[in-house]
Amino acid sequence: MSFLSIISNLWDKLRQFFAKIEWGKVIPFFLFLILAFIFWLLIFFQDKAEGNFRLPIKYVNIPEDEVFVNPMPDHLDLRISDYGSGLFKYYFFKRKDSLVIDVEKTQKENNERLQVNQLSPLIRTKLSVTTDLIGYMPAIISIETAKLQSKTIPVVFDGEMRTSGGHLVIDSISIIPSEVKVYATGEQLRNISEAVTEYSVFENLKTTSQLKANLKKIDGVKFKPNEVEIYIPILEFTERQFEIAISTINTPDSVDIKFFPSKVNVTFAVTLDDYKKIPQESFEIEVDYNELKKIEGDQVELKLTSYPHSIKNFHISPSIVEFLFEVK
Repeated sequence: MSFLSIISNLWDKLRQFFAKIEWGKVIPFFLFLILAFIFWLLIFFQDKAEGNFRLPIKYVNIPEDEVFVNPMPDHLDLRISDYGSGLFKYYFFKRKDSLVIDVEKTQKENNERLQVNQLSPLIRTKLSVTTDLIGYMPAIISIETAKLQSKTIPVVFDGEMRTSGGHLVIDSISIIPSEVKVYATGEQLRNISEAVTEYSVFENLKTTSQLKANLKKIDGVKFKPNEVEIYIPILEFTERQFEIAISTINTPDSVDIKFFPSKVNVTFAVTLDDYKKIPQESFEIEVDYNELKKIEGDQVELKLTSYPHSIKNFHISPSIVEFLFEVK
C-alpha cells in the first residue's frame, strides 16, 4: 500500500469518527467550561489568598580576602497574602528578582546576623504594597566572615578536546592566566597545590581557539580570577604513508638478520604546509641485535627510532614481524 493510500484511509476514518460526534451537545459543554473558568479567574483575582514565594538572595561587596564562616542560604521561602492577581504576578513575573545583601555595608554597621527587624524591611522592598508578609524562612541570616590567607598556584585543565575530521591539536595547550590567587584558611591552603578547571568538553574544533573554562569550586575557598581561557592550537592535517626498511644495530659481522617482511608501512598525519617537506629518509626503524637475542620467540614489535617531530598519530603496519638469525 502506498503512502498516499494510507493517508487517504486515515482521513476517511477521522471523518467518520467526527461525523458520529453530536456537536450540538459538545460545543455548548465546552463553552460552559470556558465561561466557568473565566468566572473562577475573576473571583480568584478579586479575593485575598495565601501563597508561597521563593525570593533569591544575592550577596554583594564581599571582602576579597574573607569568606563566610557558615553556609549561606541562596533564597528565602516567603509565605505571603495578596489578591489573586497579585499572587499571579509573583508566580510568573517576579521570579528573577533578588534580595540584595550588601555584606561590607552590613558589617560596618556592626551587624553580623540579619534578624527579623533588619530582614523584614528588606523583604518588603521586593513586595507589592498590597502584599502582606506572613512569614519567611530562614528567619535569621548570619553573614559572619573570616580572614583568609592567600598564595599563587598553577592552573590545570581537566577535560577533553575533540577536533573535527582532518584537524589536530598541533602543540600543548596554554592556560591564560597560567596561575591564579587562592584565598583560604591556613589549613585549607596547605592542602591546595593547584587550581583545576571544571570538566569541560570542547568539540568540533576546526581552528585555533581560545575558550573559557571555570575553575572547580571548593567550599570556603576563593579563586581570583575564577575563570580562565584555554588556548588550543589547531591546524588542518592530511594523511601520508611511506614504506620504511627495517635496519639493525650492534649486529656482529658473523651474523645476518632477516625480517619478514623486511619493509613496513608508516602512516602518519601531517599539516598541508609540511606535506611535501617530510622526506622518507627522516624515518628509521632500527632493531637492536642485543635485544633480539633476549626474545624467546621469533617475533619482534617494531618502533620508530627516528621521525620528524612535526608529524602526528603515526602507526606502523604490520607492527610485529618475524625475524631469523643466519650465520655467515
